[in-house]
Amino acid sequence: MAALLKLPPRSLVLLCLLVAAPWEAGAGQMRYSVPEEVEKGSFVGNIAEDLGLEPRELAERGVRIVSRGRTQLFALNARSGSLVTAGRIDREELCAQSAPCLVNFNILLEDKLSIYSVEVEITDINDNAPRFGVEELELKISETTTPGFRIPLKSAHDADVGENTLQKYELNSNDHFSLDVRSGVDGNKYPELVLEGALDREEEAVHHLVLVALDGGDPVKSGTSRIRVIVLDANDNAPVFTQPEYRVSVPENTPVGTRILTVTATDADEGYNAQVAYFLEKTPEEASEVFELKSSSGEITITKSLDYEDAKLHEIDIEAQDGPGLLTRTKVIVMVLDVNDNAPEFYMTSATSSVPEDSPPGTVIALFNVHDRDSGQNAFITCSLPENLPFKLEKSVDNYHRLVTARVLDREQVSSYNITVTAKDGGNPSLSTDAHVLLQVADINDNPPTFLHTSYSAYIPENNPRGASIFSMTAHDPDSDDNAHVTYNVAEDTLQGAPLSSYISINSDTGVLYALRSFDYEQFRELQLWVTAQDGGSPPLSSNVSLSIFVLDQNDNAPEILYPALPTDGSTGVELAPRSAEPGYLVTKVVAVDRDSGQNAWLSYRLLKASEPGLFAVGLHTGEVRTARALLDRDALKQSLVVAVQDHGQPPLSATVTLTVAVADSIPDVLADLDNLESPANPDDSGLTLYLVVAVAAVSCVFLAFVIVLLALRLRRWHLSRVLQASGGGLGGVPASHFVGVDGVRAFLQTYSHEVSLTADSRGSHVIFPQPNYADTLISQESCGKKDFLSEPQFLPEDKEETFSQVNFLRNVPVSNVAKIKKFT
Repeated sequence: MAALLKLPPRSLVLLCLLVAAPWEAGAGQMRYSVPEEVEKGSFVGNIAEDLGLEPRELAERGVRIVSRGRTQLFALNARSGSLVTAGRIDREELCAQSAPCLVNFNILLEDKLSIYSVEVEITDINDNAPRFGVEELELKISETTTPGFRIPLKSAHDADVGENTLQKYELNSNDHFSLDVRSGVDGNKYPELVLEGALDREEEAVHHLVLVALDGGDPVKSGTSRIRVIVLDANDNAPVFTQPEYRVSVPENTPVGTRILTVTATDADEGYNAQVAYFLEKTPEEASEVFELKSSSGEITITKSLDYEDAKLHEIDIEAQDGPGLLTRTKVIVMVLDVNDNAPEFYMTSATSSVPEDSPPGTVIALFNVHDRDSGQNAFITCSLPENLPFKLEKSVDNYHRLVTARVLDREQVSSYNITVTAKDGGNPSLSTDAHVLLQVADINDNPPTFLHTSYSAYIPENNPRGASIFSMTAHDPDSDDNAHVTYNVAEDTLQGAPLSSYISINSDTGVLYALRSFDYEQFRELQLWVTAQDGGSPPLSSNVSLSIFVLDQNDNAPEILYPALPTDGSTGVELAPRSAEPGYLVTKVVAVDRDSGQNAWLSYRLLKASEPGLFAVGLHTGEVRTARALLDRDALKQSLVVAVQDHGQPPLSATVTLTVAVADSIPDVLADLDNLESPANPDDSGLTLYLVVAVAAVSCVFLAFVIVLLALRLRRWHLSRVLQASGGGLGGVPASHFVGVDGVRAFLQTYSHEVSLTADSRGSHVIFPQPNYADTLISQESCGKKDFLSEPQFLPEDKEETFSQVNFLRNVPVSNVAKIKKFT
């Protein structure tokens, strides 16, 4: 080794290039050789060329060395694409006496996960000199020993192999001894000292010899041992072993202290010369540390645990020496039997921690190697996965396995896997090792947001404040991250000509709907809209759901009185109640409606105020004004009633109407009563009254003439005689069928009623004849037009002749009574 290092650098590089050239190449396997003890970074082989790659592609394709647990001896030069040494390599440390010394490892191409086997032979150089077990050997020989007697000597050991190992022995020149070298069955050379001439203890009691061991290296290395020969008397027989070589097989789990073998040697001499002692030959090997030999008995016991994986056999050199010192040698070969004491070992080459859920079956998750240090059946490994997992194992070369997907994954069902790979050997009992691969399933946007229900309903009271929260709806997306981020929006639509977005808005993040304006139940009662939930994936997915918003009625409308309608000129109507009316007689009926609905539109009527308490009663639910008792003469002609109409809302709303009831059997009676009640007139008003009476009389005459002509034209339909006969009956003959209860409101409105309206000033007094109202049209101030005495005559239905006669009678009231009517009001 020293001589090699002294070579010029250029020569050393050339030598490495020549020796390290690949000496065999095959499909999937490359072989190289390199001498030991070369400098770090020395060329071994051109990996890039043998792989068919350019040097720059090594890094791009992820080419790297994969080995199992041992120190990395080689490295890749990314610049040149060469395989170089990673440090000093000692062949003797790696392979001891084994030849050839082969180092195996793998080259991995990560882009294709391809494996190539590489085998490098470490060639020996002469870096070790032969060494003797002892530096000085003492021999005793009888002086009677005849020439030719052979004495085995301690052999030397050279850690090198081949030509560099021990080749020969040399003995210094002397007159009595020579050296003979024999080769054993194992190929080793054993020196023997040969007596060439008779010894004379008295002439020379001790002989000093030097034994030199030489190897075949260049330059030659040597080792020496000094031999001290003591001449004795008469011991001419050396011990003899019963076997030239002993063999024993021992399981590697044999306990320490177990006796494995006993060697025996006999000596033909007697007495002290026949006493045999056993010794282990001192060697640089570890045999002397593993085994113990009892000097007296020859028993060999184990002093250190055996390990088949470290050494499959041990060679023990044993010497038997008699009392005077003659010795003989034997070899004990201890073969270690393998037991299943090593579990399989995992070497994870490459693994991914995340895979998309839409990855196709066969996607590689991990690449790993499994190795068992045992041998034979104990090293036979089977790998398995738990059942019901969407993965499988594929075997590759050199106990490499791929973990791949067996079917399409679904993150929404299982988001991560803790995959347990079990490696089990073939021993009995078998040993196993588990490796865990943690795999996260990466999400893709494959699920749209979903609502809990297919449709929703919300209720909101009318008159709600602007910006009030109406409803909250949530859609769930089983994806993750942005794919699960849901935003909400309302589909565009129109409501009563306005865009729906002017009524409703939605928080895009929370799904809470807000009212942008105050709703009115009387305008619309229901809103139909569609809400869309969309995730943040690419492309985004969405789903729709219908929402019905119902506007709940609030009591925000007071009752509206339809009858009696208030005249536009401020006058009040007069209802007639005959003095002959029995209790329960229907005087009139108050008709009202409420624009609200439900309980808010339930109306109740009550008499709020009356000029004569207890005379009239109002139906709670019908609004009918009836007499509560019989009318008496002492009852005033004019009765004033205030009727309140109230709904059932919270709080309730109400409206009032004032009724004037004239207590008389007929219109003439009313006028007669007015004469009795008339007080002396104011002399200042007499002139004015006179003019007014003249004007009324003229108008009445014209109107009566028009009526007569009209009656003549419609003689078929009107029976004048009946009208003239009934003209003296006043209003007392109005049929009771014209006044009905709650169910007869419409029938009541079909009839023709008269209203005597008088102003505070007699100059503005007049009688109003409203137009007829039919059941399908509610009475209102607009529909009830007021007609003067001089207006066009009304066309009345045939079935209302009796009512017409009463009205006609009122029109025939003398003009002089107009002022009395004015004072009545």
